[in-house]
Amino acid sequence: MLTAQDLERKLKEIRPYLRERFQVNEIGYFGSFAENKQTEESDIDILVNFSITPGWEFFTLEEYLENTFNRKIDLVTKAALRNQLKERILKQVKYID
Repeated sequence: MLTAQDLERKLKEIRPYLRERFQVNEIGYFGSFAENKQTEESDIDILVNFSITPGWEFFTLEEYLENTFNRKIDLVTKAALRNQLKERILKQVKYID
């Protein structure tokens, strides 16, 4: 089963590619993986920020991450977070250095 440590290790490994290919300047995960409550069926919640407005590349990045982790990815930007969830998510997110 994929662990939070596995997720973090892989995100660190691909971060240079994400920066170059998708202009990702910040990436982190939250939700069940951040709480170590994930199951085999859990999706991966990823918070991302771009150095430029991504357009359709957002969906290409989501697909790339789904193929990389072989799981459903819920990809979101800070700007897209709903106000009622924003504070909780921002407290929970584990950013990748």
